[in-house]
Amino acid sequence: MPATIVRPSPDDLQTATDLLKSLIQVDTSNPPGNERELIELLAWQCTREGLTPTIAGPDHDRPNLVTRLSANPSHRKARPLILSCHLDTVPADPERWTHPPFSAHEEDGYIWGRGAIDMKGFAAMAFTVLRLIKRSRIPINRDIIFAAVSDEETGTDRGSDWLVNERPDLLGTDPEYVINEVGGFTVHQKGERFYPVQVAEKGICWMKLTVKGKAGHSSLPGGENAVALLADAITKISKARLPWHANKPTRRFLEGFAAPAGKFAQRMVPLLSNSIIGPLILPLAIRDPSRRASVEALLRNTATPTRLSSGPSINVIPGEASVMIDGRLAPGQKSKYLVAEVRRALGDPDRDKYQIEIVKESPAVEFSTDTTLYEHIKDVMKVRDPGCHVVPSIIPGFTDSKNYSRLGATCYGFYPLKLSEEVDFASLFHGDDERIPVDGYHWGIETLLHLLSRFLTG
Repeated sequence: MPATIVRPSPDDLQTATDLLKSLIQVDTSNPPGNERELIELLAWQCTREGLTPTIAGPDHDRPNLVTRLSANPSHRKARPLILSCHLDTVPADPERWTHPPFSAHEEDGYIWGRGAIDMKGFAAMAFTVLRLIKRSRIPINRDIIFAAVSDEETGTDRGSDWLVNERPDLLGTDPEYVINEVGGFTVHQKGERFYPVQVAEKGICWMKLTVKGKAGHSSLPGGENAVALLADAITKISKARLPWHANKPTRRFLEGFAAPAGKFAQRMVPLLSNSIIGPLILPLAIRDPSRRASVEALLRNTATPTRLSSGPSINVIPGEASVMIDGRLAPGQKSKYLVAEVRRALGDPDRDKYQIEIVKESPAVEFSTDTTLYEHIKDVMKVRDPGCHVVPSIIPGFTDSKNYSRLGATCYGFYPLKLSEEVDFASLFHGDDERIPVDGYHWGIETLLHLLSRFLTG
C-alpha cells in the first residue's frame, strides 16, 4: 500500500505556534522544575483531542504525561514508536536576554524564550503531529506514544528514568523506536547543508572530589588550607587534556561531514582518530574554535569542575573542601578509566591526596542506522531539502534516550528545524537569547508529519 502523506493547514501551524508560546510562558527552570502546570496543560490538550492522558511520577509537582494513539488491531504490525520530549529547562538570567526569557516574545520571525529550542519546541511539534495523524484517521501500522517528561536537565531521575523503571507499560513495554532531541536541524558548512541525526551520546560519570586539610581560625593562615588545596586541584583538572579515545560513532560523524568536501577532507578523518596525530592536527583540520571544541569533546573523556562546597563560616579554615565534577565518557569508556585519568592529571596515582566518589554514572549509548526508520529519515530529507546531507551524529551530553535504550528501543535525535546560515544551533542550546525561527519551526512540523505519516502507513 502506498504511503499516505498528511499535511498541516495554515490554521494547524498557527495552533502549533500558539501552543509553543503557551509552553514557553510557564517557567519550568530546573531546579526546581515545577513542571506540573505544563503537564496539566498538555493533559487538557489530549482530552480535547480524544486522547487519554496518564499522569504519573514520584513527585506530585514534577510528574510525567504519557498518551497513546492506538493502531487498529487489523493494521498493527509493529512495536510502538515514542515521541519523547522534556518540559524542564535550564535556568535563564533575564538581565542577559534581549527579551524576557519566559515571554515567548515574537519578533523578526523568531519566538524568543527559554525552552524554544531545548525542548518545548519539540513538545509542541510532536503533539501537533500526533493530533494531525489522529484527525486524519490514516491506518497507522503501530501505536504512537507521546511522552512529556520532567527532570531531564538534572539527571532524568523523576522523568524517563522513573518511567522506564516503574511504568514501562506506559511506554509500550518494548517500544521499537524513540524520536527525541538534538538532531534534524540545519548545519551550514562550506556551502553544503547537513542534517545530523543523533544516534549516539556520551556516558556520564559525575564525581565528588574531596580534599582534606587542617582546620583552624582563618586569622592564622597556614599551608594546609583545604580550600587552597582544592583550588590547586581544580586548576590542574581544568588545564588537563585527557587522553584521546577514537570511537566509531565520532568517526562516522566526521566521515559524514567530510564526504562532500573531497578526498583531502576524507583522508583527514582516520588521522584525527589517531591518538597521537589527532590532537596535533585537529586545529588545522577544524579552524572554527567552537566546532573544534565540540569535536574534541567527542574524542576525549571530559571532567569539568562545577560546584564547590566547604566550611560553614567565613572565619574558619575548613577541615575539608569538595568540588562536583561533571564527567562525560566517550563510547567504550568506563567510569573507572575516567577516575584514573583525573588522578593522573592531579599527580595522585596512589590515591593518597584526594578522595573521589562517583555519585552518578551511566554508559555511553549507540544506536544502529541500519533500520527502516533511519532510511525513511534520509529519504524524506531528500524531498524536504533536496541536495542536503543526512549525517549520523554523536553528542557530548546525554538525553532521555539513555533510559529508553534499556527497553530495547532504537532512539534517534530528530527534531527537524530549518535554520539559516546566521543561526548557530549550538549557541542557542542552553544559551542566552534562545529563540526559534517560526518558518523553520513550521517547516519542521511539516517534515516530521511527512516522515511519520509515510513511515506509519507505507
